Amino acid sequence: MPKVLIVDDEPFIRLLLEQTLEELEDDGVELITADNGETALEIIRAEAPEMVFLDVMMPKMNGFDVCQAVKNDLGLSEVYIVLLTAKGQEFDKQKGIDVGADIYMTKPFNPDQVLAKTREILGMAP
Repeated sequence: MPKVLIVDDEPFIRLLLEQTLEELEDDGVELITADNGETALEIIRAEAPEMVFLDVMMPKMNGFDVCQAVKNDLGLSEVYIVLLTAKGQEFDKQKGIDVGADIYMTKPFNPDQVLAKTREILGMAP
């Protein structure tokens, strides 16, 4: 069963992403959530999700550090990480790429685009 981890310290954003992706649950995708980077890293180690939507600005551990740990320290290159953030400056995007993010998306995001990208990454038909 494919797993998608949604990590954001804002409950509204977590809920919005869950609602955006909930139709994938009918296809066997498990949605997991976390509200900080530290918990996210523990879940990634334990559950090895195929895809992670990761906020950048969070308590305990920011998204850049989580991405760095997953892709470089743990060597989990197969985990597809989407950095999702309000920080849209080129410097921030470059930092996201430098730490190993697969995609850098800015908020507000288009739910249809998020769903389509998730289906594409998980190899599911639209």
